Amino acid sequence: MNEGVVWLTIFILSVFVGIEVISKVSSTLHTPLMSGANAIHGIILLGAILVTGATDSTLALVVGLVAIVLATVNMVGGFVVTDRMLQMFTRKKPAPKNEGAR
Repeated sequence: MNEGVVWLTIFILSVFVGIEVISKVSSTLHTPLMSGANAIHGIILLGAILVTGATDSTLALVVGLVAIVLATVNMVGGFVVTDRMLQMFTRKKPAPKNEGAR
């Protein structure tokens, strides 16, 4: 069997498993999961930078740069979504009382 077919099969199966796992998560757990995913995306970004910096091939350099851009967008977007979700759970400060009209 071709090695590319094996890798494609593993990728497709992991997509299905990921969709199934994420769809079963309750909405209460999405914020902690997003925080963990952001940490993982930071590691992925660092790995993409290290691998791209050590390559001599032009094709590997282009693929590495695309991976760096996508990992950066994914990580920043995850932090934005997590911040917005956490703002939904913060209590709003009460309006200051008027001490008296002069």
